[in-house]
Amino acid sequence: MCFVPTVPPQRLRSRWCRFTLIIPGLFALAAAALDARAEPASPAQAAHALPPALQTLLDEHELSPAAISLLVHKPGEDEPRLQFQAGQPRNPASVMKLFTTYAALDALGPAHTWTTRVHADGPVEAGRLEGDLWIEGSGDPLLTAERFWELLGSVQRRGVDAITGDLVLDRSRFAPTESGAGAFDGRPYRAYNQPPHPLLVNYNAIQFELESVDAEGRVRVAFHPPLDGLEVDNRLQLDDDAWCNAYRWHVGFALDTERDPPTAILDGRHGSGCDLARLYRSALPVEDYVHDLFDSLWRQWGGEFDGGWRSGEWSGPEDEPLVEHESGPLSEAVRRINKYSNNVMTRQLALSLAAERADGPVTEADGRSAVRAILDEHGLDTAGMVLDEVAGLSRTNRVSAVQVADLLELAAASRFAPEFQASLPIAGIDGTLSSRFADSAATGRMRMKTGMLRDASTIAGYLRNHDDEDLIAVILINGNEVRGGRGHAVQEAILHWILEGGA
Repeated sequence: MCFVPTVPPQRLRSRWCRFTLIIPGLFALAAAALDARAEPASPAQAAHALPPALQTLLDEHELSPAAISLLVHKPGEDEPRLQFQAGQPRNPASVMKLFTTYAALDALGPAHTWTTRVHADGPVEAGRLEGDLWIEGSGDPLLTAERFWELLGSVQRRGVDAITGDLVLDRSRFAPTESGAGAFDGRPYRAYNQPPHPLLVNYNAIQFELESVDAEGRVRVAFHPPLDGLEVDNRLQLDDDAWCNAYRWHVGFALDTERDPPTAILDGRHGSGCDLARLYRSALPVEDYVHDLFDSLWRQWGGEFDGGWRSGEWSGPEDEPLVEHESGPLSEAVRRINKYSNNVMTRQLALSLAAERADGPVTEADGRSAVRAILDEHGLDTAGMVLDEVAGLSRTNRVSAVQVADLLELAAASRFAPEFQASLPIAGIDGTLSSRFADSAATGRMRMKTGMLRDASTIAGYLRNHDDEDLIAVILINGNEVRGGRGHAVQEAILHWILEGGA
């Protein structure tokens, strides 16, 4: 007999599938662990061989040992507690963000900020700017819609109520990106694929809100932030059989640029009785997005503006801007990147690193070179590392578990260790680990960065076992076997085993 939890039907399948994946592995793991304790291995065997308990776990989940790399190490000890294929280069997925955020904290410091400058190209008389308003992009990764609204309020407080000219966008700090938004997976409208840009506002993302309205037999669609240059063609249908937690797969998105204004088309199915769902998409070019958002928010402040936009490079006086908007600190950006695995912010960060080291518009290649140079300066062995995308959106990135563990140990001993460690998701509490390890003995005992691609499932960070020892743990799994939640199930069982003193 098995117990089926009483959760709403639309949420049952994913939770129960995950439950049935994990439980057999945990029972097998417990039995194998008891067998292993009966005949303890020598220290050399324990460090380099796969323990019987873990072999049993992999067998239970039909995961080939060739697909996994493991390393468990206590800082200060000469040898790892456990290492298995730890020198094998593998795709780290978003665990790659650890290298980029460490490099940024070390080179720029946690208090580093970005300054977005606004210039008036003309006289201001009786609240009226007779000319253009320039915005000079700095690559600020924290320039949300709310902070952009604050910036425009500052402009009005400097005495500008009406603008007779255009909005001119200075995007000269970064060179154009090497590839388009859909280069990684052919999904150019997915918000995580947004390329970096020196004047990126709100990640160039649009939040579509989907809400079931059964009484009227339709799905309500709204979007934020307000953009007058975008319309929505809502073709969504209510469906009693559609899973609420699978709306991302049921809802199609396209952009019709032949219409004026451009129109976002949402079609497909949305479950009846589902809670409010949010879909994030990048639908407009950055410059159009900034112009439309500027126009909407400027009018919210009571301002007048009928101009268009164009790009240019500000050549006026550098020491007399109309407004200087200072961002939040780098520590805030690093926290958002690692807690929530924000790809767009990571790419902005690498380019900012490059811009601090070179003159002129910097490229994404410059960003990768800057990250690697900082790692090399601190003696991290990067031999064999393939770093072709700083956020982990890559099929060809490669690092070893040894390199990840060395990076984590280097970060733990750095000047800014508290800021780095505080940026990592806490097991069962927040970030990408908020729903994993919840209500278990592991809750709150691990700070770890997660990574997930089609063929990679990874996790790495710091944990405190039940003997109150602080350890570094790295699990890199590559291959088709990670799909369907299997990679997560294996990770979680291994980490529970480590916490209980298995390594």
